[in-house]
Amino acid sequence: MLMQCTDAVLDDGTQFFAPAATDALEPLIGSYEFHRQRIADVAAFLGGDVPRSVMHYFLDGNRSEDRGRHSLEMSAEQLFDKDGAVSALNAAYWSKALQLTDVLDMMPQQRRNEWNEQMRVPRGQKKDWHTVRRERDRWPERFDASGNYLDPEQQWVMRPLPDFTGDTVRSTLSTLINMRSQFLAERVDGIFRALSGDHVTNVPEGFGRRMIIARILTCYDTVESSRVGFINDLRCVIAKFMGRGEPKYQASDEVVRIARRRRGEWLLIDGGALRIRVYKVGTAHLEVHPDMAWRLNMVLAHLYPLAIPAQFRMKPKKQPKAFRMMGRPLPFAVVEMLARMRIVRERIPDSFPERHREVRNARAFDFGDYDAAIRAAAEKVLMAVGGTPAVLGKAFDYFQFDYEPGDVLNEIIASGCIPDQKSHQFYPTPGPVARAAAELADVQPGHAVLEPSAGQGGLAEHLTAGDLTCIEIAPLHCEILRAKGFNAVQADFVLWADGQSPDGARFDRIVMNPPYSEGRWKLHTELAAGLLKPGGVLVAVLPASAKGKAFLSGGATHWSEVLENQFEGTTTDVVLMKWEAS
Repeated sequence: MLMQCTDAVLDDGTQFFAPAATDALEPLIGSYEFHRQRIADVAAFLGGDVPRSVMHYFLDGNRSEDRGRHSLEMSAEQLFDKDGAVSALNAAYWSKALQLTDVLDMMPQQRRNEWNEQMRVPRGQKKDWHTVRRERDRWPERFDASGNYLDPEQQWVMRPLPDFTGDTVRSTLSTLINMRSQFLAERVDGIFRALSGDHVTNVPEGFGRRMIIARILTCYDTVESSRVGFINDLRCVIAKFMGRGEPKYQASDEVVRIARRRRGEWLLIDGGALRIRVYKVGTAHLEVHPDMAWRLNMVLAHLYPLAIPAQFRMKPKKQPKAFRMMGRPLPFAVVEMLARMRIVRERIPDSFPERHREVRNARAFDFGDYDAAIRAAAEKVLMAVGGTPAVLGKAFDYFQFDYEPGDVLNEIIASGCIPDQKSHQFYPTPGPVARAAAELADVQPGHAVLEPSAGQGGLAEHLTAGDLTCIEIAPLHCEILRAKGFNAVQADFVLWADGQSPDGARFDRIVMNPPYSEGRWKLHTELAAGLLKPGGVLVAVLPASAKGKAFLSGGATHWSEVLENQFEGTTTDVVLMKWEAS
């Protein structure tokens, strides 16, 4: 439990959270002491004017579990019991103190469950008389002649919550900081202790085989957060191995909801490091990528040196086809912001009383203040999957899509990466890549320039020296291009290029970043080459796998070095190809 801290068993050299500053705790402690004195005053003068600011502490602290807060079967003596009110006050202020730190995010789920239980029963819980009688018969040496425990601590199932004093608060938070390494190990261990005992699939040898956790869904088919938290613990440890920030302690609830809607299907999580499958009965099947499993097993081997077989502690030599490591996932703060996006509604004109309707294929960020850098990163993700910023009224912005984005957003939330197959292949060309491509093209005044699949102008902005034509299939993207002053033609480039006659449009320069999936880059590049004038130059941003392939004839081809991980949220490596038509 939170108040029973021990020394750390591992040292990972990192700090999980910053403790609450002293100047932040002082007002909280002062407020606690003020309300505690008010409780004492009320308990001393039952018939006087009862301050409303402390009445709820008496109601919360002295209620019975079976009657609830506002029981009418409570005497005045019971209602104004000072100890009960003080216990509720302690629970309220310990909760406030934790909100000043990232303690709840840092705790393993088992400790968090114990803490929540202690907050729910701040007066503690003693052993019932059946338990005391059994222990008296079995261990009489623990009791005195009157039948009481020689050690009073043994009478408690759960100790009362300590008083909220300055020394206690500071020492507890300090101890928790020192336990950060132990928490890492406890998270790994906790997932094993949470495994279902009813499924023979669960074996104690180590990670790598399929594991089953029961009761992650309630009888109402909703997420059981206290159970899903063990999955979140596993994700936290994996995130540490990947050099990635940790998810917040309820971040996995939404992932389980997505998996629940895809019952019976494997769902990749966190760049392919983990996958989950949820069944109607409320069980979750988990499999960990072998590269992560052996790291987790090394932690378990530290805890249980003789229990983990050697083969589970060996780094895997090959990766199974079942896992597709996508690498470099998005920050959890960005994923969380995307998970909180909401459907957009607009007012129906001239409706009275006022009515609203859903804006088709649109999503907006949830209400609240967001870190500017996190919001900017989230906006890049939305634009990468075809979202276009739009305005509703004077001050409300949202993103409009050419398709229903729900499934795509769900995949991003679960995997942490931008999906290749469902993103409409719109990846804004990064600035450094766009500048390098423009330099290779060497556009001069008077040149006729073409950019196929122009998107929102990431390449076009570097090609303004010539007479530029942009081809773009998405109507919303065409509007953005025109708003930026470009000549945009709304068309599918493949159909548009096929429709050009041999004596039709010819270009001096073509600069392009074609779609990659299913080999489409090759078709797009070949069609673009057929639109060049003799002596013209084609520059294309292609997947690294294209380097060295001779698929264009009748000209000279030059390749750049491979540019790694250029598109945020993906592991796409690219290369620049320059082809000079003869």
